[in-house]
Amino acid sequence: MEEEYYKTKKSVEEYIRMAKDVNGKQLIGKLEQVLAPKSILLEIGSGPGTDWRILNRSYRVTGSDNSTEFLNHLRAENPNGTFLELDAITLQTNKKFDGLYSNKVLHHLNDHELAESIKRQYEVLNTNGIICHSFWKGEGSEIFKGLFVKYHTEKSLKEVFGQHFKILSIESYAEFEQGDSLLLLGIKK
Repeated sequence: MEEEYYKTKKSVEEYIRMAKDVNGKQLIGKLEQVLAPKSILLEIGSGPGTDWRILNRSYRVTGSDNSTEFLNHLRAENPNGTFLELDAITLQTNKKFDGLYSNKVLHHLNDHELAESIKRQYEVLNTNGIICHSFWKGEGSEIFKGLFVKYHTEKSLKEVFGQHFKILSIESYAEFEQGDSLLLLGIKK
């Protein structure tokens, strides 16, 4: 998974400016309906930290990213926060969580990498652990700013996540235009 775009200080600063008005408050509201307050949560791919700050109001959140530049930013902006350098595929941590959250992160994984990530997510979750992930809706894939982006359908998400998780819901929502995104909520089988 080559994500050089997120690896340089310049590109991270550009992304933070570009995404300054975007947050997952709507998605987090859906998560809050199924994951109890004060639960231990891992955010996969915290990026600029916008969602991390919202999640931190309700949960005991560990943020993570695979970019040293994003981690430097997160730690500087949130000195009392807990952040791990984690790859979304391997999730190399000994910690266990009640929930996992990602907002448009796992779409950077190809089919094989996503399957590996889902297996690992299952392993790092406690019994009855909850997952909440968003994806771009559609079919196929593309390279955007040098990054791989895989589009998903309800059917493709059910197939890959359904092996390890009971799907609670998959719903379409608008990030930029009507129905361009999907939110998946699931519980560990």
